[in-house]
Amino acid sequence: MATDYLTARDAADRLGVSLATLYAYVSRGKIDSRPGPDGRSRVYLAEDVTRLIERRQAGRGAAQGAAHSLTWGLPVMETQIALIRPQGHYYRGQSALALAADGASLEQVARLLWDARTQDPFAAPPRAAWPAEVEGLMRHATLPPLERTAAALPLLGLSADHPHSSDPEQERLGAARLLRETAALLCRAEPSAQPIHARMAGSWQPRSRELAELIRVALVLCADHELNASAFATRVAASTGASLHAAVGAGLAALSGPKHGGATARAHALLREATRERDIEGGVRERLRRGEPLAGFGHPLYPDGDPRASLLLDTLVRLHPRRGPVVGIRRLAAAVESATGLRPSLDFALAAIVTTYGWDAGRGLALFAAGRMAGWLAHALEQRAAGGLIRPRATYAGIMPPRAI
Repeated sequence: MATDYLTARDAADRLGVSLATLYAYVSRGKIDSRPGPDGRSRVYLAEDVTRLIERRQAGRGAAQGAAHSLTWGLPVMETQIALIRPQGHYYRGQSALALAADGASLEQVARLLWDARTQDPFAAPPRAAWPAEVEGLMRHATLPPLERTAAALPLLGLSADHPHSSDPEQERLGAARLLRETAALLCRAEPSAQPIHARMAGSWQPRSRELAELIRVALVLCADHELNASAFATRVAASTGASLHAAVGAGLAALSGPKHGGATARAHALLREATRERDIEGGVRERLRRGEPLAGFGHPLYPDGDPRASLLLDTLVRLHPRRGPVVGIRRLAAAVESATGLRPSLDFALAAIVTTYGWDAGRGLALFAAGRMAGWLAHALEQRAAGGLIRPRATYAGIMPPRAI
């Protein structure tokens, strides 16, 4: 039996529950279970058992553990949208890596994330043209993609159909239109029913099948990643009853911060500088001697390397095996891993794409935002369906009043 799985009795003893309660946890998707080595019994993932124990302890002393649990720590709410494992992440039980490798589009993944099993919300035609206020924004070619999109979202919300509808089909129709429109805003294109990856590729470099395929893979891998800062911001806004436009606007605002979306820009800066050096390996060693961070390497949730980055970089190499920048990108990744043991993150892979095509860092972040919009919308829809206001409590750490009551 694999060392990371427990027998039913061991799992129940660790949790301090009966076997019946253990089986209930499994049926609710809280613990992963699979057939045991004898083919008759079942075994239970030790990591899930530990996570359940930690969550119970956090519930008993939430105030004492609040600061830790909100920093790469314990889960703070339940979701059926995405699951992260060291070997990769999953969208409603389906491997995101497999979906990306097997040719899925962002629209197909969005339907999965939104649990749209009986309806294709993308069957509805897009709007004929941008509203006049948005058209004015689109004429400004120098506006960065995120800022243009953030400015347009509330304007699009003014003309949205049924912005506060609680009907699931109406909500998904609105989400589909919004996903298409935000992708078009990010690449400065007109609304279209064309597949999003093809629309973005055609806007940036027409008639490039290689680019369209790279963008498709990137969008699928970026679509969601559980409860990161931007997804949490989206859920908080949605929990107040805010419209989908307002909720994803909160997610976009969180992404604009240097500790979130800024990671792609830092990786891009490193790539542009390092790949122009004759001695890439020596440059890495010199940066490490100076104590400089190597942006785009390592990820707290993937100790053995970010599998999203591996697939995206493999796709880049497969499509452009001899392109000059790709050679330098591969050398830089190998040099950093040799010196530190760290492997590229998704931010590095996105930066590698824009470096290969000679673009600025803004397009890497636009790719991330276009894909992640599908996940933000999924979180907004799930939160609206669940109801309730997200209102955490704070642990007061300041000066106490003389006579605290």
